[in-house]
Amino acid sequence: MLNTLRRIIQAVSDARDLDQALDFIVQQVREAMTADVCSVYLSDDTLQQHVLMASEGLAAESVGNVRIEYEHGLVSIVASRAELLNLDSAPNHPAYHYFPETAEEQFFGFLGVPILHQRKVLGVLVVQQVCAERFDEEQENFLITIATQLANAMALARASGEIEKLLGQHEVTDSRPLPGLPGAPGVAIGMAVAIYPSTELEKIPDRDADDPDKEIEAFHEALSSVKNDITRLSNRLKDVLPDEERALFDAYLLMLDSHSLRGVTAARIMEGNWAPGALRYTIDEQVQKFAELDDPYMRERAEDLRELARRILHYLVQDAQREIEYPQDTILVGDELTAAQLAEVPRERLVGVISATGSRTSHVAILARALDIPAVMGSVSIPLGRIDGLTLIADGYSGNVFISPSKQIKVEYERLAKEEQSLDAELLNLRNDVSITSDGREIPLTVNTGLLSDISPSLNSGADGIGLYRTEFPFMTRQRFPGEEEQLRIYRQALKAFAPKSVTLRTLDVGGDKALPYFPIIEDNPFLGWRGIRITLDHPELFIVQVRAMMRAAVDLDNLQILLPMVSQMNEIHESLTLIRRSYDELKEEGHEVKMPKVGVMIEVPSAVYQADRIAKLVDFLSIGTNDLTQYLLAVDRNNAQVASLYDALHPAVIMAVQQTVKAAHAAKKPASVCGEMAGDPAAAVLLVGMGIDSLSMSASSLNRVKWVIRNLSSKRARQYLDEALDMEDAASIRGFLNTKLENAGMGGLVRAGR
Repeated sequence: MLNTLRRIIQAVSDARDLDQALDFIVQQVREAMTADVCSVYLSDDTLQQHVLMASEGLAAESVGNVRIEYEHGLVSIVASRAELLNLDSAPNHPAYHYFPETAEEQFFGFLGVPILHQRKVLGVLVVQQVCAERFDEEQENFLITIATQLANAMALARASGEIEKLLGQHEVTDSRPLPGLPGAPGVAIGMAVAIYPSTELEKIPDRDADDPDKEIEAFHEALSSVKNDITRLSNRLKDVLPDEERALFDAYLLMLDSHSLRGVTAARIMEGNWAPGALRYTIDEQVQKFAELDDPYMRERAEDLRELARRILHYLVQDAQREIEYPQDTILVGDELTAAQLAEVPRERLVGVISATGSRTSHVAILARALDIPAVMGSVSIPLGRIDGLTLIADGYSGNVFISPSKQIKVEYERLAKEEQSLDAELLNLRNDVSITSDGREIPLTVNTGLLSDISPSLNSGADGIGLYRTEFPFMTRQRFPGEEEQLRIYRQALKAFAPKSVTLRTLDVGGDKALPYFPIIEDNPFLGWRGIRITLDHPELFIVQVRAMMRAAVDLDNLQILLPMVSQMNEIHESLTLIRRSYDELKEEGHEVKMPKVGVMIEVPSAVYQADRIAKLVDFLSIGTNDLTQYLLAVDRNNAQVASLYDALHPAVIMAVQQTVKAAHAAKKPASVCGEMAGDPAAAVLLVGMGIDSLSMSASSLNRVKWVIRNLSSKRARQYLDEALDMEDAASIRGFLNTKLENAGMGGLVRAGR
């Protein structure tokens, strides 16, 4: 049964559409379980019915025609309870509902399992047998495993509208958004440009072939290049491998010349698909045929075919990736987008970002906010292979994505977008106003940055300084560690631009999800590994060069603050302060007119929260990094789309940790700030004001939004809201409570689309 399971899982993965996957599953499951019937029902939420979409064993004419009302039948019990149902005599169950067209009166044994995706029932998988006995536990587990695999395929089909088409509901497809996570506020309406991994065939999108003859020529050239590679490999191993092993290379060459690969792909190109998309279809079709074979040896040839496809694809896309044409209203869509991919799009053409992975605190989301571009993260259902060139709407507030939206929805979002533009214009008028509560408490608002190109926009935003300068960016854009003079020039520009306002430079914070190409760190669990201050203290030569550059850059300006990241041990602070003092003494001896800067610590791990009172006595200020703090407190990888919905800085535990840190800092008469993305969240800002936070640091695009909240809020009212929020049990309740308060105060446009 294990081999059958593997074959089914692979076949579902390789199926070109859901219809094909369902037909294969019912056939294989019926055979593997020696059942008399296997059927799949899809849940139609619009009509409140479960529709029989595939069956092996029931009357053929019942497929597509049998519809079970949500409150009737055994299938509905499985779906409503979201749990399996195993019966020895289905007709004797009080909920049994007989459909004459199925001819199922002869079947007694019944086993149904729900097809679940992210807690939502998408359908029901059923097996039946003539004999009146229950299916055994092994069969139950087998069917549950199949249902979990089918759920992924069905989720993708629902995302692309394929399920609605199967159900005959074309008219409602456009009104159903794909769920995602808010990444950067705003509404984006534009055309999808899919960015795909160059070696992952299944993620290659369909695109029109502008010049089919040219595409076929490129395909044939790629085949020739792969043939040369295979021949070269075979010759290289001539004296190493026996002839029977080297025969595999001959088989590869035969595959490359076969009509089923060469001819069929060329025909698909002539039908209008570009070469990589046509290749994907051909390989999917061939792999499916291999997967259906009983011979294990022949089934393994499917992997050989995939390997050849990856090699062909390498040659096909290496030029295609460089020739991407970005339309005027580009919405960049990808599985795991990078900052570099965003940077490749002309700024004036990029209107939105959608990533299948990540969350609000992913680097792409942070960059999108810095660029003031709406972003949706964690949109796992986005059909990357079939979305290129389609019209999209991305709602950066709700996380919803609409594919080929209906006219009604598009008109509504166009209205909301105009209201957004109007609100943004009004908020610009606040940039020169003081960030002060209605009862007179001033809370400076600074910016998070790390790019010199952000300096002018940050200054124009009315920022009170730089609360977090991410110094790793110059390290990430080079092929080696930057020297002291290089770093000095970069830091000097930032310090001088904002003088006399303070500029907080964070020491090198790499590791985790921030890698240096010339300093690879390979770890099983990078977020709990070698990163931040741990790296720089293990390499004090890097730390000292950076600190020297920082202090020299601040000569005659006196506005430098140094921030230490990822501190979890008290000895890390002692060692860092010793190195900073040594660097200061050495610079003074060399004749540089440097001054000892203020030094602070980032509170971003639980151990630092619990020792915040001791830390505050050692340093000049505390800066709370809520991005990592939230991740570590909630045990949620913020870049993992499967759990990213659990990541929310308004979780009561995070709020209490931030409050505890602020109290510890104030008890030591030291200032506390928040430099994580929580600071730029208008709802969270209400609570931070209530805690008595001394300053907030955020992306420049968020600054006036938060300033609007602060200027319309009293410290007393903020403390009241904080007390009420701390009585709540979960982040959703707290966020809903705060959003309602903002809505009632006329500031709803800060937390939803529109004015």
